[in-house]
Amino acid sequence: MRILFACGGTGGHINPALAVANYIRSQQPDAVIRFAGNPNGMEARLVPQAGYEMSTIHVLGFQRRLSLHNLKNNCMAACYLVSSGFRAREILKEFQPDVVVGTGGYVSGPILRSAAKLKIPTVTHESNAYPGVTTRLLCRYADKVLLAVEDAKKYLDPGREYIVTGNPVREEIIFASRREARQKLNIPQDGFCLLSFGGSLGAQRVNEAVAELIAWHTKAHPGKIHHIHATGSYGVELLPRLLKERGVDYQNIPTLDIREYINDMADCMAAADLVISRAGALTLSELEAAGRASILIPSPNVAANHQYHNAMALANRNAAVVVEEKNLTGDWLCREVEDFFLHPDKLSEYSRNAAGMAVVDAVRRIAQVVEELANQ
Repeated sequence: MRILFACGGTGGHINPALAVANYIRSQQPDAVIRFAGNPNGMEARLVPQAGYEMSTIHVLGFQRRLSLHNLKNNCMAACYLVSSGFRAREILKEFQPDVVVGTGGYVSGPILRSAAKLKIPTVTHESNAYPGVTTRLLCRYADKVLLAVEDAKKYLDPGREYIVTGNPVREEIIFASRREARQKLNIPQDGFCLLSFGGSLGAQRVNEAVAELIAWHTKAHPGKIHHIHATGSYGVELLPRLLKERGVDYQNIPTLDIREYINDMADCMAAADLVISRAGALTLSELEAAGRASILIPSPNVAANHQYHNAMALANRNAAVVVEEKNLTGDWLCREVEDFFLHPDKLSEYSRNAAGMAVVDAVRRIAQVVEELANQ
């Protein structure tokens, strides 16, 4: 069985493909798997690290805002658009896959379109509640269209059949033990734990609101809320300064765990009672798999505001509270956290509802569709 994965741009597109590829490789060691991606994208680092070969293809998206930088980008994107079809056919004819799988990003477009024209079976997977442009276009060509959430169907051609598979979630998230995680992190088993993060770079508005939150709960509920917060790279200097301005000696408060990144997310999420985060598709799938109530602050800097649609899929099922960044304030965040802290029944309800949305065998479901097409 020969499988070509096409993905790129962000971890939300690349990591699901890697998860499915790893699962297939574990079940069928003789499967030949290759990736197609942009040589300048994140995939150029992540794919080889995972032990897979990658065929390169240059693809860029067009930018709508007028600027000199975007004008240069669009000229380059137009050149790549002309050559991408030819390069895609080169890759397909050289590798001769039994099936082609696209998991998002501009790279998926020319690869899956060319595969369909060559009568090679194709699968596309959409991780967001609001489908991206690539998925909406590929629905015309793909043999199978897989969705992470049911809500995505309403934005797509109603005449097609869709398979809801969920998003692949790391096994360490699914099987993490709350008791063991709290022991590792030195958090009391009966205490309240809050986890907050705003992405690897760190969002200024999120850090500002969290600074007010920390100042509030360390004074209003001293020693009763254990708080793990990742500042991100841009917040490393910002958050300490904001806390100092608010009179918080954070380095000498044992219930505060402030760091730049969270490298042990499985343990932190297992230990947490409530999570404050962005609303990337994979983050939400992990919240569901872990069964965690959340306060979601969708990033406004993403295509088609898709994080907002992701977040509302949980909010509409009482699994999360959602606030747009433009409306986020420290006072609002303090009130919402206190509501969960003082009302454990509400916290339990939201946690149960999140767990009820989880699809913990998404990797197996996706792999099954891929293998069935490959074996036809």
